[in-house]
Amino acid sequence: MMMNDLELLMPAGNIEKLNYAIEYGADAVYLGLADYSLRTMRSGEVITPDNLKQAVDIAHNRGKKVYCTLNIFAHNHNISKLEAELEIIKNANPDAVIFSDMGVYNLIKTHMPEMPLHVSTQANTLNYEAVKFWRDMGAKRIILARELSLKEISEIREKVHDIELEMFVQGSQCVSYSGRCLISNYMTNNERKSNQGFCAQPCRWKYYLVEETRLSEPYEIGEDEHGTYIMSPKDLALIKYLPEIIDAGVNSIKIEGRTKSMYYAANVAKTYRLALDAIKNGEPYNADELLNELKKVGNRGYTTGFSLGDIPENEYKYDSSLSSAGARFYAIINDKDENGFLTKMKYKIQKGEEVEIFNPKYQSKATITQITDLNGNDLDVANTNQELYLKFSPIDWLENDYKMAIIRSVGE
Repeated sequence: MMMNDLELLMPAGNIEKLNYAIEYGADAVYLGLADYSLRTMRSGEVITPDNLKQAVDIAHNRGKKVYCTLNIFAHNHNISKLEAELEIIKNANPDAVIFSDMGVYNLIKTHMPEMPLHVSTQANTLNYEAVKFWRDMGAKRIILARELSLKEISEIREKVHDIELEMFVQGSQCVSYSGRCLISNYMTNNERKSNQGFCAQPCRWKYYLVEETRLSEPYEIGEDEHGTYIMSPKDLALIKYLPEIIDAGVNSIKIEGRTKSMYYAANVAKTYRLALDAIKNGEPYNADELLNELKKVGNRGYTTGFSLGDIPENEYKYDSSLSSAGARFYAIINDKDENGFLTKMKYKIQKGEEVEIFNPKYQSKATITQITDLNGNDLDVANTNQELYLKFSPIDWLENDYKMAIIRSVGE
């Protein structure tokens, strides 16, 4: 496999994140309509039947691919609704459809026989015979189960040459097998069904043990000295193992995170792009430095998951279910005029504070020298969700490459 065949596949939970993922280095994005996707955005310009074609066109006009996720486990009402909207998906012209349900497969084959098919990780494909089965059923790509090691992926590639293989390399992991989980259904009285796109993530909750006659005396479940979050896995990060992933015969590396911020999309895309470009050009890359960069986005600590074979002892984060980041996402820069850089704030910041500003090509520290509101009033503090003007200590590259640049704290 040639290096330029390895695709960087980023999540696009809404139109805004689609743009940032592409700008910062994605070769392709995956997105989904809310009714048929396992990750549903509730903010921003979400993907709907009305703007699906717009989203696909944005990517295609930049020379990037789009994969549309239809990977719920469908009930009858899902099937009838999807059948009525298949023409919308067909007219949007995505580069492939991702599915896990055989009923959805049947609809796509019947109504869109030329549409390339990608088998979702939820189908938990673990062996080469399963890969052969899906190939013979017309699938173009298999999104492999996260429970596979790189050694097993290499064995699959040795047995099956004529199908694309995709694997997750970065992001949150479910406690369940290949993401198929019913805990959310049970814990929310079937109001938040995980396999219908509305997981409440109860595996991240903190639990207590209660004896039935002493309901007012809960006891923490003592997993070890760290605490009780016994079902909350750490996040996956495989940036150190990209050469091994390439050698295993993988065609596409996938980043999890359709519900995460545009900062997450930008930072992760840029980081993996730097590594992949270095490998492609036959240059070394500093994996530890890039892993530290990934620690600046929200994470629960990182693990290699199943990729190296044995599951690490520190696979779970017992002390907290919350993700934390080594840097705070402050703002995005949208424009520039004589008043300064027009900025949309995501978190409060003060004049005089040192920050880090980055775009797909550059990264620099700077000091905020002036904050001005849209009426020209000088401010000492820029508050969350404000749109205002910022000025910085001089950064040469920012004068011309400011659009879609991101401001964050300097971090650790």
